Amino acid sequence: MNIAQLKQEIIQYSKTIGVDKIGFTTAAPFAELRNRLIKQRELNYQSGFEEDDIEKRVNPRLLLDGAESIISIAVAYPSKMTERVSSKKGERRGIFSRASWGLDYHMVLRERLRKLETFMAEKVPDAQFRSMVDTGELVDRAVAERAGIGWSGKNCSIITPEFGSYVYIGEMITNIPFAPDAPIEDRCGDCRKCLDACPTGALVQGGQINASCCISFLTQTKELIPEEFRDKIGNRLYGCDSCQTACPENKGMDFHLHPEVEPEPEIVKPLLKPLLNLSNRQFKEQFGTLSGSWRGKNPIQRNAVMALAHFKDKEDIETILNVLQNDTRPVLRGTAAWAIRKIAGKEAIRLLEAALEKEMDDSVRKEIINALKR
Repeated sequence: MNIAQLKQEIIQYSKTIGVDKIGFTTAAPFAELRNRLIKQRELNYQSGFEEDDIEKRVNPRLLLDGAESIISIAVAYPSKMTERVSSKKGERRGIFSRASWGLDYHMVLRERLRKLETFMAEKVPDAQFRSMVDTGELVDRAVAERAGIGWSGKNCSIITPEFGSYVYIGEMITNIPFAPDAPIEDRCGDCRKCLDACPTGALVQGGQINASCCISFLTQTKELIPEEFRDKIGNRLYGCDSCQTACPENKGMDFHLHPEVEPEPEIVKPLLKPLLNLSNRQFKEQFGTLSGSWRGKNPIQRNAVMALAHFKDKEDIETILNVLQNDTRPVLRGTAAWAIRKIAGKEAIRLLEAALEKEMDDSVRKEIINALKR
């Protein structure tokens, strides 16, 4: 078997199945990454969504016996909508981050990786594979960086020369010993625009993020969001693009190469008030194909309440008051109490005092009392 020829055949085939960039690296451990991950854990900068076992995150050979190589793939996604919907008084809208536009990227990349596995298995019958996207043990960004897909930017995203950071990435571990590609030189230099643009200061320094205060993470949590971050979330329903849109490498980057990742404006920038009334089934029917739906409707509806507060439209008070008075979920009621204070002005005192008389949940009562104090 000619490994070099097989590598070229894989590269050519990948272009026919919608892979925009492909790179190869060894299955050697990510030694430097291990130290960074240990430091992140010590600083409590992790999100909690990661694999607990750091050794599995840095040693591919623990995940596939006989592993020799890792193939990294990238698929570009759009940064702009071809059709737009506007947010206006009485019809305010929230927004899903660009990485959640179109069909769930986990499905998009897994399909391409499956096709690559099938293609390679036909060429090498005894080949073995272990593919993963985002939820696997390996750190996708570290693999992509070493495989030459792009460099790891100060915003903790992989930045490609061709598509900026607007790419989904995934990888495949295999026992085929491919020659590795060379990493790409870091082009961030002295630029710190992403760090300055981060609304919460989650980008502690170039390449280091405190996930616990990253808006992208906060929008996915299920608890009450700490009050210090609520104003900063704005009308974001899921995720955050501030560090990407600030990046000079992303200027002019907008690729519409794959129909399945094209955004539907009414879905990725939905009206907020109707969103609050959706049942679980309705939410799944409307948003279930988005990667941003993975935590269910509760976090999205909580974020929608904060988004209404962000716009400060007095005519939305009745909608938020209905949440405070009638919603069965303490997190939603507590968030609504905060939102009432933001919008209702002096009228908030009467509304919040009336709610406090009826409220039995301690966490919600605390939110109402805090709102009254302010």
